[in-house]
Amino acid sequence: MTSTLPPRIRARSFDTAAPLYSANRPGYPEELFDALEVLAGRPLRGARVADVGAGTGIATGLLHARGADVVAVEPGDGMAAEFLRTNPRIPLVRGDGDRLPLVTAGFDLLTYAQAWHWTDPARSVPEARRVLRPGGALALWWNDMDPAVPWIAEQDERIRALFNADGATFRGLPARLDFTTREVRWSRRIPLDVHLANHASHSAFLMLGPAGTREFLDAERARLTALFPDGTVEERYVVTLSVAVI
Repeated sequence: MTSTLPPRIRARSFDTAAPLYSANRPGYPEELFDALEVLAGRPLRGARVADVGAGTGIATGLLHARGADVVAVEPGDGMAAEFLRTNPRIPLVRGDGDRLPLVTAGFDLLTYAQAWHWTDPARSVPEARRVLRPGGALALWWNDMDPAVPWIAEQDERIRALFNADGATFRGLPARLDFTTREVRWSRRIPLDVHLANHASHSAFLMLGPAGTREFLDAERARLTALFPDGTVEERYVVTLSVAVI
């Protein structure tokens, strides 16, 4: 989904819905972190990691569980508050990828879990170079529902029509870095209510407002109840991971 609003305004929309985001957004499979270790050329255990645009800490917590010495970077008040509530033992600093509040050459890995597109690469790439140690890696990933699944593709078309989106992406990788990319497929089985709340937590719906979001999701509930009469939805995902060693 695209928008004419500035990325910084869209990003801050999450602050109004941090608990919704935390409760309903998907996590990430272990295979993603296996691939990250391979592409970064080092294990996560013991690595000094900064997870930038950490949000409520979905990725940060998983990096911590893999043994990384991780610090979160998050600009939003609401997201930071939810992060600290759910991850009280992980340090968090306030800031964003364009102005990293981090020491020079202090990190083995910078991660952006669905957050790189909120940055200005003219600023965030030099900041990544500054903060990473020689041989450190910048890792970017996005977790998207798999359009090869017919019902997901049909729902995606309805969402694009709602927002007059043409399918263009604003997730381009910076050309000045040499990325290697892998795809990881996975799925989760969840209640229909969680599936709908996951959509409601996205910036486009947050900017649309409660009335418009409710109208669209009520129609989706009717469609998907017919498709999943037991009330359980299998969401299939493709995580696109891109890693550049600096």
